[in-house]
Amino acid sequence: MKKILIIEDEKNIAEIERDYLELEGFSVEHEANGVMGCKRALSESFDLIVLDLMLPDMDGFEICRRIRKTKDTPVFMVTAKVASIDKIRGLGIGADDYITKPFDPAELVARVKAHIARYERIKGSSDNNGVDVEYGDLKIQPLPRRVFYKNDEITLTAKEFDLLYFLASNPNIVFSKDQIFQKVWGLEPFGDSGTVVVHLTHIREKIPVDYIETVRGVGYRFTRSDM
Repeated sequence: MKKILIIEDEKNIAEIERDYLELEGFSVEHEANGVMGCKRALSESFDLIVLDLMLPDMDGFEICRRIRKTKDTPVFMVTAKVASIDKIRGLGIGADDYITKPFDPAELVARVKAHIARYERIKGSSDNNGVDVEYGDLKIQPLPRRVFYKNDEITLTAKEFDLLYFLASNPNIVFSKDQIFQKVWGLEPFGDSGTVVVHLTHIREKIPVDYIETVRGVGYRFTRSDM
């Protein structure tokens, strides 16, 4: 049975999340306090963490930042804030996805299931034929999940790596934002594919050469822009 930690201080929200997830067969633990939630997230083993942004004692940004220092457990951020900067900040420090309150519980369950399934596929990749991708000075290694540019390692979040490797493994093919979201996140876009743009922006900021071309009005493709 998959185990999920909910870190949420609003009792009604936490109960809704717990009820819907337990109905789908998940084992659910709950913490209403940011400090205690962070402690459990770091000391115990969970398959996914549902993390509220605004919490007493320690906010979701700091909790996510601490989790990402030692763990790659999927982090699903729930926020009442609608400002794009908050979504960008959350994704930038390593959250895998976000959903804004009020939300459809069925959508939350669908996304949780998809993230866990994708994480399991990634963790099992050592048993399949992960192939290194090299373009000029860029090298992407799927099994250790490492990226190098001119032999300098580039630190990417889990989803940034997945996105870069997907595009680099399919060079010169144009994908729309919705197609990328479906392939990389394993989810239907639910009318919001802005997550893709945020992750692409962070990748472009971290790698000195922009290998990802924007095809105006269509989508994105991986090209060898350094050649």
